[in-house]
Amino acid sequence: MSRGPAKVSGGGTGLGSGLCPRVLTLTTDFGTRDHYVGTMKGVVAGICPIATVVDITHEVPAFDIAEGAFAIAQAFRYFPDGTVHVVVVDPGVGSSRRAIGMRAGAHSFIAPDNGVLTHVAEGADSVEVRRIAWRHGLQMPSRTFHGRDLFAPAGARLVAGLTFAEIGPEADAWVRLPPAVAAGGVGQVLHVDIFGNLVTSFRSKGFPAEAGLEVGGEVIATRSKSYASMPDGLPCLIDGSSGYVEIAVNQGSAAEFLGATAGERVGLTEPGAGGSALGA
Repeated sequence: MSRGPAKVSGGGTGLGSGLCPRVLTLTTDFGTRDHYVGTMKGVVAGICPIATVVDITHEVPAFDIAEGAFAIAQAFRYFPDGTVHVVVVDPGVGSSRRAIGMRAGAHSFIAPDNGVLTHVAEGADSVEVRRIAWRHGLQMPSRTFHGRDLFAPAGARLVAGLTFAEIGPEADAWVRLPPAVAAGGVGQVLHVDIFGNLVTSFRSKGFPAEAGLEVGGEVIATRSKSYASMPDGLPCLIDGSSGYVEIAVNQGSAAEFLGATAGERVGLTEPGAGGSALGA
């Protein structure tokens, strides 16, 4: 059972409300085979034992910052205002990359400064970014496990009552991923879900009614309102729950059908464009 906000003596939430949100989420590329996720939860419990810890995912492909950015941007807005989100997809651990806290709207984020919070910031009404001071981490940190030594403790301290302003000095700049949709109607596959659906970087809102998408020389031109209404065995376009146009096959894998993976080029096509048309 989730706890409602409760008063915390001597501190706020980082949102200026004087209330502790109690909810902390974890998004990583650690998987669950090793001890890493459990260890981070142990750190959180030691600092704020009343926190509700929620796993968003630990199956982000290893080192894939873009996939981590997609995952947290899709999930965070469905959590209560005041939630603290710890995101650890960190191929630069131990290097000169910085650790940052971000306040986007009514949510706070703790992450490496490598672009993993790009999509979170894109849709926010207000964004504040600060560098995380090492004093909020564990003593004698390692150079290989900052999820345990810095990100988890900093997030737990925010949940326990540390104000966002106390997390560290304001950051004069922070890393952003390049735009997924470039000029000329060229985008990419942002994500391939467990069903093999291809989530493209084209937003559903404003997508041209008669346009198709080209992947690997194949043009997908048919749009469907649901998976069940798609023609059997053929890839179609559908407005996905993510807010992006997806390419899907009913009870099949569009990724396998088209031989596509995350990062694949996707081109916007107009009616009558060249290429081998599918589902037209």
